[in-house]
Amino acid sequence: MGTRKPIRLGAVALTIVLSVVGGLLFKLIQIPIPWLLGPMIAMLIGNNVVADRFVWPPQLRNAALIIVGYTIGLSLTAAALKEMAHELPYMLLMAVLLLAYCVGIAYVVSRFSGMGFRTALLGSIPGGLTQVIILAEETEGINITAVTFTQVTRLMMIVICVPLIVFSPILGQVKDASASAAAAVSAVAPSWGGLFPNILVFAVVSVVCAIIGNRIKLPTAYLLGPAIGTAIVQLCGLHGPALPGALTQMAQLMIGTYVGLMLRPRQLPNMVRNFTLAIVSGLLLIAGALGMAVLLSVLQPMSEATGLLSLAPGGMDQMGIIAHEIHADLPIVAGYQLFRMFFIFFLVPPLLRIVLRKQPRGEGRRGAA
Repeated sequence: MGTRKPIRLGAVALTIVLSVVGGLLFKLIQIPIPWLLGPMIAMLIGNNVVADRFVWPPQLRNAALIIVGYTIGLSLTAAALKEMAHELPYMLLMAVLLLAYCVGIAYVVSRFSGMGFRTALLGSIPGGLTQVIILAEETEGINITAVTFTQVTRLMMIVICVPLIVFSPILGQVKDASASAAAAVSAVAPSWGGLFPNILVFAVVSVVCAIIGNRIKLPTAYLLGPAIGTAIVQLCGLHGPALPGALTQMAQLMIGTYVGLMLRPRQLPNMVRNFTLAIVSGLLLIAGALGMAVLLSVLQPMSEATGLLSLAPGGMDQMGIIAHEIHADLPIVAGYQLFRMFFIFFLVPPLLRIVLRKQPRGEGRRGAA
């Protein structure tokens, strides 16, 4: 086994400075979710202008996921879990529709791009980034570089575009709702003193559940473990305190910085072609998620913003942060995101192996464009 590379503290400090500058700039120009999107865009630009100057330890990203997981767990009360149980048929319906839509996107991309269907399919599946890449590595004839780039670009587009759509007139009256919600929150803003002593119990439970979840290979363990642990402790009767805004903003910064450093288009051969395909695929996926959100809001008594955040395949951490910020129905958002994550984690890999096994294998060398 190779030795782990030491963390360069100077590079970490530089990364923090640039991320904070990005967050402050986005806050100044009033971009939605500035402490998530600002650091993300700052890292995307900085890391591709000056390579290998920025470092973000995974421990910081994991700490942020624990914070977000705790926030999601707070919303999973007994009443919320009962409401989620009633939503299960719709969760299954939307997961299947989204998956079928992504297969259609892959077919279109493969026909018009010359990219093989197998590669296009793995690039379009709305699963966890790590899971899809592992599956790509285990499948013959897959262009792993193209899959990784398409998945990361899609994730970036969704995380950037979804907040802008949610805060735009497209979904209607969201601005008014978010403004009134912000006024209500400011009137009862959580304080640092109000955290104690209960936060000590929840902090220990969240960290322990994150570690256990990671050991048992739970998907998104550092998010899902604390969410489950927090929900269980609350169901046992102990109240979990809401976190101060500064702490949730810090978590947003840590996640935004991590995601921004993931995308490195300079390392991709045939960058223009692959980048164009990734953008088109991402736009089609966002349009499809928006259409399904409208359908879901017709079928169920929920806002279109809640529906979009529930269905957008951008990761439960990012969608949970946005839902928390605009005071959407966080238990519903978390429930739909969680259901799709497990649906894809357990059912999609074996189904994909069956489908891919029937496709021709000569799509080009691994990692080549």
